[in-house]
Amino acid sequence: MKKIERKIVGYEVVTPEKLAAQKAEEQKSSIEQMHESVQRPEMLIGSTYKIKTPMSEHAMYVTINDMMLNEGTEHEVRRPFEIFINSKNMEHYQWVVALTLLISAVFRKGGDITFIVDELSAVFDPQGGYFKRGGKFMPSIVAEIAEVIEQHLKMIGMLADDGLDEHQKKLIADKRAEYESKQSAGNASNDSSEFPADAQMCKKCNTKAAIVMDGCLTCLNCGDSKCG
Repeated sequence: MKKIERKIVGYEVVTPEKLAAQKAEEQKSSIEQMHESVQRPEMLIGSTYKIKTPMSEHAMYVTINDMMLNEGTEHEVRRPFEIFINSKNMEHYQWVVALTLLISAVFRKGGDITFIVDELSAVFDPQGGYFKRGGKFMPSIVAEIAEVIEQHLKMIGMLADDGLDEHQKKLIADKRAEYESKQSAGNASNDSSEFPADAQMCKKCNTKAAIVMDGCLTCLNCGDSKCG
């Protein structure tokens, strides 16, 4: 038995709830986060995306390598570590290399890096943009690189996938079927676009997929409708 030789000036009862909270805090502090001093492992998980624009006969290949943090635990996450862009077209070599170095540095900074998608998407080519396959308008090559990064961040769970649910997809499919049934066979066009040839540009998703039915403009790509 230990003898108390000094006056007790204060005490605290450690309840099971408080003990659990302390353990949770200790566990949280041990969770590894992405930061600029993190060491690059010998192997990273990579995903490569192809960009083919009408601006060049050669495609661009965007590779994003990810690092697994807290692997094997309930806190396991996949985070982007570096980006590379390759192409046979050397016209944009200088700025492409500079862009990949800067984006990779942002990746390794950690925290909320999703802002980079909005920043790059706002870049406009002074010579005008282009329509990619499927009818979506791209204001610049940089903006399409941003779309690839956005797609990747959604794939690894850093961005929420705000795509259409099954109910919305069915409504759009029904709208399209109804629209096409009203078009005469002689006026029907089978071009490379996945949307009707006479579709208008949707101001929400920048895709030539908006059709007018019963006086209402509805987008067959994102579901945006002026009639609510």
